[in-house]
Amino acid sequence: MPKEKFHIEFLMGNATQSSLWRMVSQIDGLSEWFADEVSMDETETIYTFYWGKTSNQAIIINQKPLSGIRYQWADEEENTCYFEFLLRKLDLSGDMTLEITDFAEPDEKGDAIALWESQVDEMKRRLGI
Repeated sequence: MPKEKFHIEFLMGNATQSSLWRMVSQIDGLSEWFADEVSMDETETIYTFYWGKTSNQAIIINQKPLSGIRYQWADEEENTCYFEFLLRKLDLSGDMTLEITDFAEPDEKGDAIALWESQVDEMKRRLGI
């Protein structure tokens, strides 16, 4: 069964663009909220994420500094699936938003969204939002 794409957006208040960029693109930031530990290879394009005793590798397939980054799981069978973080500044309020795009099996979509919500809550806590 093909995975379905979903998109969720989080209001990140007065967090700075550079602090959010560190959280979604740097190994030290990602290890604060996304995984227990993160490492990168010498090319700086393959990240290994560790959760307890399990790990998974993701390849950076596209990035625009301080704006967005797209990862693809190395073991992903469908090359059309990825997860992406986009940072946007709202014109009226000046607040930042974090937009996440990901893919999940149709019957696992609700769980995937709940997991992202939980992880972003942890990021907000770490950023003091």
